[in-house]
Amino acid sequence: MRYAVLGTGEVGRTLAGKLVALGHEVTLGSRGKDNPAGLEWAGGAGVLARAGTFAEAAGAAEVVVNAVGGRVALEALRAAGAGNLDGKVIVDVSNPLAFDEGQPRLDPVESDSVGEQIQRAFPHARVVKTLNTVNCQVMVDPGRVPGEHQLFVCGDDNGAKEQVTSLLGEFGWPAERVLDLGGIRSARALEMYLPLWLNLYRTLGHPDFNVELRRAR
Repeated sequence: MRYAVLGTGEVGRTLAGKLVALGHEVTLGSRGKDNPAGLEWAGGAGVLARAGTFAEAAGAAEVVVNAVGGRVALEALRAAGAGNLDGKVIVDVSNPLAFDEGQPRLDPVESDSVGEQIQRAFPHARVVKTLNTVNCQVMVDPGRVPGEHQLFVCGDDNGAKEQVTSLLGEFGWPAERVLDLGGIRSARALEMYLPLWLNLYRTLGHPDFNVELRRAR
């Protein structure tokens, strides 16, 4: 499978590296062809790895992973080009985080989400929100956290969610531990989890944790 991973930060490089390790072709996308982090990653990741612009990455891909920050996600995807996104699955792992006088805040929040904004802006793409509730190392290695902890997916296209759930299985997440929350509107709830995650991080002192749901019989 050919993947575009948009974003050369820690999340993007971690996801791209895992995809390459699984045998997929990956183009790590950024605003410019000469992005130092992208070129360094591609130079060390092997023959299946390359770096390029957002548009080059999306154009070459079958699946696009949005790993830029939620506040700049629409800008990055517009740079990728609607024509390069039409009909493709967009895996949105972003959170709309900003800091106001050192305090974290979300925008949008409650009445909208980045996932919904992406789906509205690119109606012919198939947006699936997932992975934004865990640290990037846990995203690609769930065994870092003991127990039967869960991930979530949401999106309006059932086939796209099945495809993404299969990808999560390659990352090590069994299908029974991936909970489908319904349509893309549920991205609001997933994104609003971030403040709790940040508080747990401060309390625990490390990011290797996740939630485990237990149901009454």
